Amino acid sequence: MGNKIAKIIIVILVIVVLAIIAFYAILVLSFFGGGDFYAPFVIIVFIAISIWLILFALRTFKRKVLWLVFLGIFLSSAIAVTIYEWRKYYVASIPTVDDQGVNLYEYQPFKEDSKIAKLSEDATFKIQGKTPSIDGATALYPLYAAFVQATFPEDEYLPYTSKVTSNTTPRAYNRLINGDADLIFCAAPSKSQVENAHSLGKEFRMTPIGKEAFVFFVNAKNPVSELSVEQIQSIYSGKITNWKDLGGENEDIKAFQRPKDSGSQTMLEKIMGDLPLMPPLLNDVVDEMGGIIEQTAEYKNFGNAIGYSFLFFATEMVGNNQIKLIKVNGIEPTRETIKSGTYPFVGDFYAITTDSENENLKGFIDWILSPQGQKLVEETGYTPLIDINFKLPAQPSPRDEGR
Repeated sequence: MGNKIAKIIIVILVIVVLAIIAFYAILVLSFFGGGDFYAPFVIIVFIAISIWLILFALRTFKRKVLWLVFLGIFLSSAIAVTIYEWRKYYVASIPTVDDQGVNLYEYQPFKEDSKIAKLSEDATFKIQGKTPSIDGATALYPLYAAFVQATFPEDEYLPYTSKVTSNTTPRAYNRLINGDADLIFCAAPSKSQVENAHSLGKEFRMTPIGKEAFVFFVNAKNPVSELSVEQIQSIYSGKITNWKDLGGENEDIKAFQRPKDSGSQTMLEKIMGDLPLMPPLLNDVVDEMGGIIEQTAEYKNFGNAIGYSFLFFATEMVGNNQIKLIKVNGIEPTRETIKSGTYPFVGDFYAITTDSENENLKGFIDWILSPQGQKLVEETGYTPLIDINFKLPAQPSPRDEGR
């Protein structure tokens, strides 16, 4: 009897130790992601092993049966982890369309192999004195980097740590409002961004400098190639949830959204009008303090996915040939349909200031609206506000300059 009690006490101690190990295992595994799977998995395995230990100590069943049960627990656990990790690897391998996949250093001004558009002649405006601090949307960085190369003093302007940076639309608006940037290049602000500026006694001064199409895209293998405005609204309001209702496969629609206050999310909200947006897909991520937070999931190109962005970003900066752009009301998003106004979703993008006293801002923005500035808008891949059919004045020869 005493021997049996001793075994039970030992089993209880072992279970307590396993409980402590399981608790810390859940914390560690959650920190590295996958807590939604590993937390219940560890709990289930802990309970199964605890029951097995009790049965083993009490000798309720034959040892051979108990060892077979233990083997079953081990194999089941191994199979479950293998399936989960394989699926995680598969999901991670699916192409994305997001800001993180873009290398802005490829568009850095004054860099020898930069991909930015360049004028074939000197700019008619040059920054003199204090250079403005510039920020803006990731999708517009190649454009304002081209403006900088044409007009700024030559220097090293790193994309994230200089006076010419790209901190994404929400951060750019915050920096402008807080006085950390003199000028930003973005799509129109959201309602909350306008309210935030007003709360600090500031107002956005917005100068349209070009146009761009707002596009929707799906997996290249999706048979659906065209949607109406009403169908898009129905998808993002949650009214239509299956591709079969749109002429596609019998699959649930995985409708991705963008983070709040981003330029593309603000554009989607305008398209929706008074229709409420469905809650966005979320991902658990580890924040800077090591905690687990939820954030809007970045687009992953699942077979049943749909997402949105601006035309240049989706086709030139990301260049993912595994997505296809959706026609809207039968109109394909192209430079021609943007210029003609036939594509339904076209919006201006802006040079935006508040109360900066930098003396170069007005001349810089005026130059952007000039034929040279608008030429760079077109050469970058956006649609200018004016028709670029002009001849730049011939550069004077040395003989002419001496007269």
